[in-house]
Amino acid sequence: MSLDSRLLTALAPWRDAPAWRIAFSGGLDSTVLLHLLARLARHERLPPISAFHVHHGIQAAADAWPAHCQRVCDGLGVPLRVLRVTLDSGASLERAARNARYAAFAEQLGDREVLLSAQHRDDQAETLLFRLLRGAGVRGLAGMPASRPLGRGSLVRPLLQVSRAELAAFARAEGFEWVEDPSNTDIGLDRNFLRQNVLPALQARWPRAADSLARSAAHLAEAQSLLDELALTDIERAQGSCNFPWLPLPSLDMASLAALTPARQRNALRFWLSSLTPLPDSDHWAGWYDLRDAAADAAPIWRLAKGELHRADGRLWWLSGEWLETPAANLSWTDPGQPLELPGNGRLEVLGRPPAGRIEIHYRQGGEVLDLPGRGRRDLKRLLNEARLPAFVRGRLPLLVVEGALLAVANLPGLDGSRQGAWQLRWRPPTNDQGLSW
Repeated sequence: MSLDSRLLTALAPWRDAPAWRIAFSGGLDSTVLLHLLARLARHERLPPISAFHVHHGIQAAADAWPAHCQRVCDGLGVPLRVLRVTLDSGASLERAARNARYAAFAEQLGDREVLLSAQHRDDQAETLLFRLLRGAGVRGLAGMPASRPLGRGSLVRPLLQVSRAELAAFARAEGFEWVEDPSNTDIGLDRNFLRQNVLPALQARWPRAADSLARSAAHLAEAQSLLDELALTDIERAQGSCNFPWLPLPSLDMASLAALTPARQRNALRFWLSSLTPLPDSDHWAGWYDLRDAAADAAPIWRLAKGELHRADGRLWWLSGEWLETPAANLSWTDPGQPLELPGNGRLEVLGRPPAGRIEIHYRQGGEVLDLPGRGRRDLKRLLNEARLPAFVRGRLPLLVVEGALLAVANLPGLDGSRQGAWQLRWRPPTNDQGLSW
């Protein structure tokens, strides 16, 4: 089967996408992909095609690449957009460049649009070796997926079954021009060392080594899909019902998780956490065991890259964003007939006719007392204990104070003002999504 036909077959599931965007570095692989797609578009009904070139600005040679990419795209009639990025400090150069590149792509993709990237079979083999040497698990050893979500669209790698040699032979036969990245010869970079030194040695002894490694990655990807199915079943069982449905936070029932074997616990949590935070390596799962096995009256926390796991009210809770910050100080509420935006803490409103008097919103400091009809003056700490309110919520739960007296506690039945008159204090907490209110 020709390279054109194989590419078209690989892209069949995305033929109805609004647009195809090509990640065009100007190198050999993406040059072949761009030419193939431009040629197919002349006689096939394809989505509109355009290209992105990311300029990282980390080496002098790269300054000439946008102009080269523009000439190639102009010759093919393909629109090009050059994306200039700034790298974060701290990470390795390779990782920082990759993160910046995909962040730029994700920002540019529209709804259901597809970014086409030119990674091939040898790249997949390198990825498997690289991750194997880093001690990756099944998910990592599954290599690069043929497709995955990216921003509002998808990333698709249609050349994963094609070898680098085949792409190079095609490019030479067609007379294509491409740029060579000088950093590709720097064997101080891990992937280049694998590409220049390790894979050639393996292929000298086992000529089909890259094929075999890529095939192993495919087997592991299938195994991971089965593990994901098992995890989904376990997570669905652990969703259960929550005593606080107004808390817009991911949570799981601890008893359901504890009933699983340790391996299934880790598998379920990896699946659940994969969309929330970078996953911990095997040496850092002690945090889960400490949280799981802590005493019943403890409030353990497992801190991960982008948030924290808390245990409260028999559930496991994921906190990130504004939930990890202390809300602003007390506020005056001059117009309780209108919702009040709480800095760093969502939104508050009074349902019904607000109480008369000077109204302020406080947060718990300790020692507060609430006067309840028929129950007398009750210590707020004891009332929150009776409600089994998770500890991480208590410090940001809005308290309505009128003329210096605590009158209501948001969202808690019987404490939310409904016993005081024809009104109720309703709080919409922040979510984990960049602090947006629920």
